[in-house]
Amino acid sequence: MSNGIGKEFMERTKYKYLEESDQDKGLPQPPLELEYEANSVLIDLPPVETINIKGIDLRKAIESRKSLRKYSNTALTIEELSYLLWSTQGVKQVVSRPATIRTVPSAGARHAIETYLLINKVDGVKPGLYRYIALSHKLMEVNLDPEIDGKISNSCLRQDFIKNSAVTFIWAADAYRMKWRYGERGYRYLHLDAGHVCQNLYLSAEAIDSGVCAIAAFDDDEINSLIGLDGENKFVLYVATLGKNIS
Repeated sequence: MSNGIGKEFMERTKYKYLEESDQDKGLPQPPLELEYEANSVLIDLPPVETINIKGIDLRKAIESRKSLRKYSNTALTIEELSYLLWSTQGVKQVVSRPATIRTVPSAGARHAIETYLLINKVDGVKPGLYRYIALSHKLMEVNLDPEIDGKISNSCLRQDFIKNSAVTFIWAADAYRMKWRYGERGYRYLHLDAGHVCQNLYLSAEAIDSGVCAIAAFDDDEINSLIGLDGENKFVLYVATLGKNIS
């Protein structure tokens, strides 16, 4: 592999090299979120409009935000989890293109990020791996193996605070959802979009007396396999732990 692969990526994804996109060719766009089996176990999340989360000044949230790796043993409520999911990927509207308008920006409103969750401590929710179904604001069970927390931690280069978090967010790309419009340049946008999502998590956590630690150090092949992703068309981009502050 070329030692200059990063430079090559930036060069080859310049606009001057872009070919006609599948959107320009008139090909149908991919679904707005990943499909799932009809018999999947789904958990209703509390509607966001009914959740009472304390207000927090935006400047205070920005000034207070920092990466936190040590958490209390206090569990999140399911209302708090609902709030965090809404804040990071909530669907405000489905417009006629069709496209989703969400609580975070995305290139061309493609919103090619899927949210997986390693849940360790959320009241009323069994520990395990879940996926957020954004269009219906639900959780879907993926893997309730009691050792999944350790496996995810190991895939993130044995960062053990993952096992002590209340929830670890795992953001994965559905690459074609972005590439359909932007071709190879879409890979740039996927990473930008993941950054938007994670920053919303950092700021939202301040309102529920919690802290976040973003993680980009992971074994791609290992974590993709654990999540059930092929690593080519769908792959993990970014991870972040979250837990209650220690008093």
